Amino acid sequence: MSGQFISATSTPAVQTIGSGLSPTFAEATGKARKSKIILSFYCDDTGPYVAGTEAFERFLNYCAEHGIAGESSVILGANGKSLSRNPTDEERAYIRQVRRAFDCGIDTHMEIMTHQGLFDFEAHCIPQDAVHEGLWLQEPQITAEEYEDYFANIIDSGEEAGIRFTGLTWPGCGCDVCTLRYAELRADGVAAPNPKVWQALLNLARQGKFRGRTVPCFFGSSETDYSIHLKARDSEHGVYDLMPNAMDNLGIWENNPNRVNPDYYITRDGKAGIIVDHLRKGAPYCIWYAHWQGLNPGNGVGWSAFTTVVERIHRHLRHQVIWMRPSEITNNYHAAGGWGFIDNI
Repeated sequence: MSGQFISATSTPAVQTIGSGLSPTFAEATGKARKSKIILSFYCDDTGPYVAGTEAFERFLNYCAEHGIAGESSVILGANGKSLSRNPTDEERAYIRQVRRAFDCGIDTHMEIMTHQGLFDFEAHCIPQDAVHEGLWLQEPQITAEEYEDYFANIIDSGEEAGIRFTGLTWPGCGCDVCTLRYAELRADGVAAPNPKVWQALLNLARQGKFRGRTVPCFFGSSETDYSIHLKARDSEHGVYDLMPNAMDNLGIWENNPNRVNPDYYITRDGKAGIIVDHLRKGAPYCIWYAHWQGLNPGNGVGWSAFTTVVERIHRHLRHQVIWMRPSEITNNYHAAGGWGFIDNI
């Protein structure tokens, strides 16, 4: 994930943005900001295959019970076929939980169809030697039409299963083929998604294909970036790279106990941690990211830490935090034209 962005073209009706950095909260409002911060999170790699559907149900129930909000990705083709076609009993049970996620405070991103090679929607499989989806999103020769067609097929597959998407999460890959190609792209000055990705997402948002008028995306991350990255827009719709500014200390994808640290987010006494630091610095939001392998309440080593963080936030920051799904953040930001909407909450 990179904090660098590629310039894009614009038209009178639709504008795609280069860096897209928003003004700071103080610059946007022209006044000292209230001592409040938006909280949210992303959870990558969610599915029924790591810890079963019951774990995902427990996660959703916990989020709803404690009034917290975030995002949990869905990878419809993670098992080499679409979940919308002949699902197993376990997959069918998982789909039922995904359908209720939004009402539990959890957005649903496509990450994207397979988190592996590009899916063949006619053959309903991943062809051998298919380019990895994450890499494909950065290839400069791909057109907006190609991206739009692929994204639309994923959205249609989701609708067949009764699932509506809110946004898109970039699926990383560290295999030798991707690593080599990424190095070639960086050498050519390509260090971010193809701008046609943003155009395609905006086109689909204008067609009502996403749940809301804005499309939050998860591509980059930075502990020091407090800005929302506007990537494409028209008067009613927008596409944003809503970057997390807190990292995964909940076991990551390795489900590694050495990578679990609730104090990173907020300490026992509520006086330190990155959430507290962002609040003191006047950041409009703190969004962290996690991985289902470590976060899940079934066999994830980070679940206890996750619930500890939530309990500490409720104990020490209850009146200073506003929990929002990523799509709520981008919808409010787009409608208000900046971070000023926080003052009205």
